[in-house]
Amino acid sequence: MATARLRMNRVALLPVVFLVVCVLPLAFAAVWTLVFLLVPVLAAAYVLRAGVDVGDSGVTVRSLAGSRAVPWDEVAGIRVRERGDLSLVTTRGTELRLPVLRVRDLPRLSAVSGGRIPAPGPA
Repeated sequence: MATARLRMNRVALLPVVFLVVCVLPLAFAAVWTLVFLLVPVLAAAYVLRAGVDVGDSGVTVRSLAGSRAVPWDEVAGIRVRERGDLSLVTTRGTELRLPVLRVRDLPRLSAVSGGRIPAPGPA
């Protein structure tokens, strides 16, 4: 099984472009205001980097600042949070928030995991 990369849709970069257009006049008002251009750069980096990689070795959760790999033998399950966010529960009892994945993504997550993460059924 090849590694499946679950990322945010690239259409999410459109608001980032709009943010750049809005920040440009302010950024060039003075030399020190160029720092305002960091906001759209960080937003674009989040859209491009944050996500989940699922492969034969396990699950890798990527955020803007770093990543954490969890082997399959340490995966206990998936927890659905209040707002529909998903968390990966490990056998050690820790939880990792799965960025960009929601409850609606559970069937796709189950498919790319090769059944290691069970698909939700009717209640």
